Amino acid sequence: MLIERHLGSVAEDYESTLSRLRRVASGDEQPILRFSRPGPIVGFGRRDELNPGFDAARQACEVHGFVPWVRKVGGRAAAYHSDCMIVDHLVRTQDPTSGTMARYRSFGRLWARILDGLGMPADVGELPGEYCAGEYSVHGIAPGGQKVKVVGTAQRVVSGAWWFSAGVVVSRPEPLRAVLDDVYRALHIPMDPRTVGSVSMAVPEVRWDDVEDAVLEAYEEWDKRCVDDMS
Repeated sequence: MLIERHLGSVAEDYESTLSRLRRVASGDEQPILRFSRPGPIVGFGRRDELNPGFDAARQACEVHGFVPWVRKVGGRAAAYHSDCMIVDHLVRTQDPTSGTMARYRSFGRLWARILDGLGMPADVGELPGEYCAGEYSVHGIAPGGQKVKVVGTAQRVVSGAWWFSAGVVVSRPEPLRAVLDDVYRALHIPMDPRTVGSVSMAVPEVRWDDVEDAVLEAYEEWDKRCVDDMS
């Protein structure tokens, strides 16, 4: 498995990653695990783009210093900045489509274990009023028992390979909370900004590198198990 670290635009990187996914599918590239540190961006879904409030939502992004971007796949609006981590995992397989839901469950549990290991109790499941709501979102428990969304996941498949992406908020949830509150208000979609969280809410001293190390260890163990299962 090739480990990469990337600094660049999430929006600009999408097409190049899709091209590499096809090369992974053909066997021209080995499986990839890539860590990215995004700039301030709000990724909208196609349904958001069709929403009558979309122009106002885009303007809200710009007021907060976030770049609006419409992604080709995925759900509702999600926001990231430089204290977030995007983890993209590209893997070759014969039948990527049939395992879609199993991957959501498996990697959801993996991410919950990662957060637990960092010191934030975590579980898988949608929180009432969360942004970009998903059945396999990963939430952590902040001091006082408050449940907050910390990790969102998404997938893309092509013939012969899958791409599983996870976005984790390491620290500084406040700017994300503020922009998403205004964006969802503009779209007239209910969203509780209190559900926007970060690892640092439970582990104040956590660093980006700490999260990267924990993720790398977990994914390397996952990769080793897959190799062992095939041997």
